[in-house]
Amino acid sequence: MKKYQLDFEVKDNKHLAEGYHQLLLSPIDLELPEMYPGQFVNILVPDSKTTFLRRPISVNMADYDRGLLSLVVKEVGEGTRHLCDMKCGEKLNIILPLGKGFTVDFEAGADLLLVGGGVGAAPLLYLSKVLSERNCNVRVLIGARKSSDLTQLEDFGRYAKVEVTTEDGSAGVKGFVTHHPWLQDCKADMIMCCGPMPMMKSVARVATESGVKCEVSLENSMACGVGACLCCVEKTTEGHQCVCTSGPVFDIKHLENF
Repeated sequence: MKKYQLDFEVKDNKHLAEGYHQLLLSPIDLELPEMYPGQFVNILVPDSKTTFLRRPISVNMADYDRGLLSLVVKEVGEGTRHLCDMKCGEKLNIILPLGKGFTVDFEAGADLLLVGGGVGAAPLLYLSKVLSERNCNVRVLIGARKSSDLTQLEDFGRYAKVEVTTEDGSAGVKGFVTHHPWLQDCKADMIMCCGPMPMMKSVARVATESGVKCEVSLENSMACGVGACLCCVEKTTEGHQCVCTSGPVFDIKHLENF
């Protein structure tokens, strides 16, 4: 799949929740390149004296009708803080699309369960849109610590049936995503998951015990995005592989640590 290094203009910067921002970006010189759900981009952080490496951010949505790329950024350090502070009209240099995405080649009527936690829910929005356009039955289960951490629920509701869990019980089912009936009585053709590693391993364990296929999107530290720096290597059944090129999405049966 062809990769591009393009300049994008910030069209909007929406504050979603504490520490979470949604950037809406438009390519300046070319049309928005084709991207698949689960792929990511690498962003050069502008005007930062200490951030030298690009920051990998998953594709939240690709809106080809409006030519807009949506990215959800969680503020965790100086690099992402700069991105969260971007103003309309400012420019970002981005390499895209990168990595291997989720499986989307399903027949109509397939029952698919998408499970996300924290900023890991972001790539599931584009995935839910693509799957719904294929006339699949899509359910999205999102876990958070508290209700104020939940974002984009209305957006997800356009494409799927949505349920939530919160650790403090302030919204949805109290507890972790594995406490929700959708995973307590796991019935689906496939589960697709992205979020904190402990959550993904718990979901993968449920899927294995239930005999359900499962894909997870790993969030290893991906410095270069093209397999050159070897920072994101993961042990798989086929040896050590770079998450940024062989993933970030993997079938759990190919992951040694799952």
